[in-house]
Amino acid sequence: MRGHPFSDRILLVCFLLVLVAFSILAGLKYFGRPPAAPGAVPPPTAEAPRQLREVILYFGDQGGNLLVAEAREIEGCTAEPECLQGIVQALVAGPSGDLVPLFPRRAVVRGVQVDEATATVDFSSDLVSGHPGGSVSELLTVYGLADTLAVNFPHIRQVRVLVEGQGADTLKGHVDLREPIPADFSFVRPTPKAEPTDATRELLENQPAEPLEKAQ
Repeated sequence: MRGHPFSDRILLVCFLLVLVAFSILAGLKYFGRPPAAPGAVPPPTAEAPRQLREVILYFGDQGGNLLVAEAREIEGCTAEPECLQGIVQALVAGPSGDLVPLFPRRAVVRGVQVDEATATVDFSSDLVSGHPGGSVSELLTVYGLADTLAVNFPHIRQVRVLVEGQGADTLKGHVDLREPIPADFSFVRPTPKAEPTDATRELLENQPAEPLEKAQ
């Protein structure tokens, strides 16, 4: 017995809808996400967190007579060789505040190597040709370099300076560079003593004027 033609059409439409739905699900399963609609903004990708290390760099004070510490965060310190190179390059690039740079800005750091307690830093010839000279200026340059590396890498105690891969005798004739320069923090300006905090000041004010008697 044949059904009603209208019922057959409904069954046929339902069958086609189910077939289309299965086709869409199968397509998503095997071919991934459907292509983005034209003009759609792609979802933002998560950025890798920046790996920063706080370091100390020494620059000249305003009078040009002493070294002053400047704290800074730099990238590229996940491995010591790259970190050494990055710190010396930051030192050559100069201070971020009002301190005085110690190196000619056009000087290039060709390489930094460490052998036990001695770091060897190779500069381009611009270190010599662009340096202003003078005994104090040369002292601050070499001790700013030695102290910066020693304070950030305590196993480094002295620095040998090369120019274009060769041992340098001096910068401008005032400091002997034929031997490694040991770190010397006597050139660093003393840091003023920190003022006591409110909590510390309150504890000091509440101390008894006379020592308490011991319990018998």
